[in-house]
Amino acid sequence: MHLPPTESRPRVLHITQPVEGGVARVVADLTRAQLAAGLRVAVACPDGDLADRLRSLGADVRHWPATRSPGPALFPEVRRLARVVREVRPDLVHAHSAKAGLAGRLAVRGRVPTVFHPHAWSFEAVDGAAAALALGWERWGARWAARTVCVSEAERLRGARAGVRARWSVIPNGIDLDRFGADDVAEQAPLVDVGTAGPDAPLVVDAGTAGPDAPLVVCVGRLCRQKGQDVLLSAWESVLARVPGARLVLVGDGPDRARLTERASAGRPAPPGPGDGHPGESGPASVLFTGAVVDAVPWYRAADLVVLPSRWEGMALAPLEAMACGRPVVVTDVDGARESLPPALVPHCVVPPENPAALADAVARLLLDAPLRTSLGRRGRAHVRSTHDVRHTAAAVAALYDGLLVAEGATTGPLTVHGGRPPAPAPHHPDSRPSPPAHPREGSGPAPAERPASVPRTPAEPHLPGTRPARTEPHLPGTPAELHPRGTRPAPAESRLRGSRPASPVSDLPGTRPAPAASCLPGDGAAAGGRAGAAPIEYREPTHP
Repeated sequence: MHLPPTESRPRVLHITQPVEGGVARVVADLTRAQLAAGLRVAVACPDGDLADRLRSLGADVRHWPATRSPGPALFPEVRRLARVVREVRPDLVHAHSAKAGLAGRLAVRGRVPTVFHPHAWSFEAVDGAAAALALGWERWGARWAARTVCVSEAERLRGARAGVRARWSVIPNGIDLDRFGADDVAEQAPLVDVGTAGPDAPLVVDAGTAGPDAPLVVCVGRLCRQKGQDVLLSAWESVLARVPGARLVLVGDGPDRARLTERASAGRPAPPGPGDGHPGESGPASVLFTGAVVDAVPWYRAADLVVLPSRWEGMALAPLEAMACGRPVVVTDVDGARESLPPALVPHCVVPPENPAALADAVARLLLDAPLRTSLGRRGRAHVRSTHDVRHTAAAVAALYDGLLVAEGATTGPLTVHGGRPPAPAPHHPDSRPSPPAHPREGSGPAPAERPASVPRTPAEPHLPGTRPARTEPHLPGTPAELHPRGTRPAPAESRLRGSRPASPVSDLPGTRPAPAASCLPGDGAAAGGRAGAAPIEYREPTHP
């Protein structure tokens, strides 16, 4: 790949909060690929393991202290982020997940081409008035994103039908096949005795109480409402009634750990013990909490079945990781679930969300049918290897960046990523409006019948180049008058990278009302301990049985 001299290469600023789980893995994967492609990459995020890892890759990491959820600190966080943007002077900003998408778009306001990657919608994480505020913000903030990247067509449709008028790209999630799809990973690992296992090994056998043939169900994910571990615990007693020797391992940590642990202990779901043969009264506890782990691969290898009973997703990473390891999965019918599976697996592997009875039935059936588990695992692995390779993610995102940067004059040639296949032409969504040059799986806006009357089109104002102006209507929730800069003029332009248009410095925002806090924002990745995948460019339409 030929690139211009370093000082004229495009500079990308990623903004992320959360800094663990799937979102962190996406940021790390994209950073690695973009640095290898010759881009200058900066990342604004809180300190922690992700920041350390990004520094080790060679990224310019800027400390951005920010909480995971919106709250009273939001607008000081926005002002700090605006200073980071002025210091970095990026050619393109890429904001990941709801919190960073909120703060990033408020800080930049379209003055720099901005990509927003929700990793699931914020308005699905909350209910009532908080959901109305979150939806109002997503409708409002879409004007400040040059591109909104969804990880599944279902996620895009959910946003469009909710009235989010965005310029869309759909780039399905993918995983690192070198890590999760190696041939030795596909071989099932034996269970390990508690007394001899290391800190990240599967500690699932109590010495002298269960044999190595005990069926093992593994759930990998952040312990929070989104991931639905409480639903799995509700289903588990019914599973034990049909599969008495089964064990359940919840891999990960999160805000709901204490509550889930208490619930598991109170129910004391246990296989029959030597004294009475009745579940729940004697014998070893059948549910284990591992806490955060550095590497979930050993748990996937030890599993007979991997379950993720999420309440909402964009496209979950844990099922993709499990299938890459050759393991069958059971998932709930949320956004991205059907698109992540080959059609033949859907009848066996997809259940309604928040339905413990259906979940218990699917889990028990597969635990009792080893040949079917083997067949499903084999087909799932082949599917993930062919359609969800994280290397294709970088190619798709590079194509998206390329179009936006060419439109802005910040680059004159295509950005390519080693190992990525060329992006396929994107299908045109019938509800799209004119936007920058085409990118993989792009479109824009809901169809006219879906567009709420309360979100009218607005003309462009010339004083903010490349942006669409804010409106002055007060009816949208969560958008105080201070965010409506009618009559404002941009600050004097600063020179940017060679060949790019000047950008107005981003000024600190006036005081505004913070958004409500949410206990668990969407965009949490699959694997606890900070793993997830970005997305391949080979997009398949969702298949329904």
